[in-house]
Amino acid sequence: MAVSIGRCLAADACLLILTLTFHHSHADNIVAGASTEEAPHRRFEYKYSFKGPHLSQTDGIIPFWVHSGNAIPSADQVRITPSLRSQKGSVWTKNTVNFDHWEAEVTFRVSGRGRMGADGLAIWFTTAQGLDGPVYGAADNWNGIGIFFDSFDNDGKKNNPAVLVVGNNGKLVYDHPNDGTTQALGTCLRDFRNKPYPVRAKITYYKKTLTVLINNGFTPDKDDYEFCTKVDNMIIPQEGYFGISAATGGLADDHDVLSFLTFRLTEPGQELPAPEAEMPKEEQDKYQEEFENFQQELDKKKEDYQKEHPEVQREPIEDMYESVNDREIRQVFEGQNQIHLEIKQLHRQLAMIVDEQNRYVSVVTDEISKRQLELVGQVGSFQEMGAVFATQQEILRNLNELRNSFHESLKQIGATQHQANPVSMGTYETVQHFSEIQEHLHVVKRNIEHLITRNGSPSENQGEKCPDPPKMPSCLDTIHFLVFVVIQSVLFFSYIVYKSQQEAAAKKFF
Repeated sequence: MAVSIGRCLAADACLLILTLTFHHSHADNIVAGASTEEAPHRRFEYKYSFKGPHLSQTDGIIPFWVHSGNAIPSADQVRITPSLRSQKGSVWTKNTVNFDHWEAEVTFRVSGRGRMGADGLAIWFTTAQGLDGPVYGAADNWNGIGIFFDSFDNDGKKNNPAVLVVGNNGKLVYDHPNDGTTQALGTCLRDFRNKPYPVRAKITYYKKTLTVLINNGFTPDKDDYEFCTKVDNMIIPQEGYFGISAATGGLADDHDVLSFLTFRLTEPGQELPAPEAEMPKEEQDKYQEEFENFQQELDKKKEDYQKEHPEVQREPIEDMYESVNDREIRQVFEGQNQIHLEIKQLHRQLAMIVDEQNRYVSVVTDEISKRQLELVGQVGSFQEMGAVFATQQEILRNLNELRNSFHESLKQIGATQHQANPVSMGTYETVQHFSEIQEHLHVVKRNIEHLITRNGSPSENQGEKCPDPPKMPSCLDTIHFLVFVVIQSVLFFSYIVYKSQQEAAAKKFF
């Protein structure tokens, strides 16, 4: 049994490696083919795009777009559906798109609390606005193309989340039970839920070829796209509406769209059509008529004003307004004045910086002089200590000499006592000898007192000994440590039991 499981795991790993190798080689081939062929020109079309930070107006309307259902526009994003059950929403362009070639870059985020989500999100290019319906919040039987980001596995084949490209000519009904796999023109498996960064999809329709690239949202790099699918020889309607929709079912996710950017693609060397050619003839006539009516009203108001103020009739009205040359000269003077003010401000700031630097230099100079004085004082103290040490050595030498002198005196006294008899001890020579010894001892005593008064007491020169620091009590004994370990173990096992119960409850719910 273990051998069979190991073989299955090895086979699955080999299959995964082959799939990744195929995708990467396919993407490299596409990039190489695109590099050999000259890239088309891209022009941003603001009337078919939206992005933050000023995505919607104060009344909640997206310029050049309409939203329906449960869609909630805000300043930074459009929440197509909130994370509630059975919600639908969509946003569509107001005007039709008549580009031969186009590219759409969509940035969105799908997030939910569960391990699985529902139902998904769809990007549309259809001949009519599918404001409401059963296909990811949009209408069924559409005429055009839909790119579906399906997050719920309806057929139970474990092939979701997935990205599908489904085309329709207005007669097909979407195959919900099989997740549209029977009608898909191209598909790839991509997990786009709960990513650290927004997911990006780049959809390109150029020369009857539809290409879908996906940025999985693992890195903040906006250009880190991977190949998803490609459909060749695909014919879509010449005109249509861009849209994006989403829906939830028994499970619910937040489907947020951060931006929808549309670009017109033109072949190299081909000139873009004039703006007048892009506008329909009816709209041109309408705007021309409005301009003529406005011009007539303005001329009438001028005549009425001249009748009411005849004194200013001869004054040319052009003198009341600033000419182009005057405006340019005024702008030059204003710019020079602004430059002069900026230079004065910089001069003041430079003066402040110089003063600050001077203050720092003075502080550093004072500190250096103090350090030098401290060093000189330390040298003087070292000299004094040397003098004290020399004096102490002299004292020790004198004491040694005194000790030797005492020793010799004691020897002489002993010798005199052995040689003298009781009769001769009262003689004049013996008395004179003891008097000399007494005078010699007085001289030694005076020398010692003189040395003591000159050098001070030895106890005063000896430095005081610092007391020993008190012994610090132990912060943790064995009993407290064992009690702490037992409490921590009990808390750890309680957390593990609680976590396993929560996971079991969550699995039971799904």
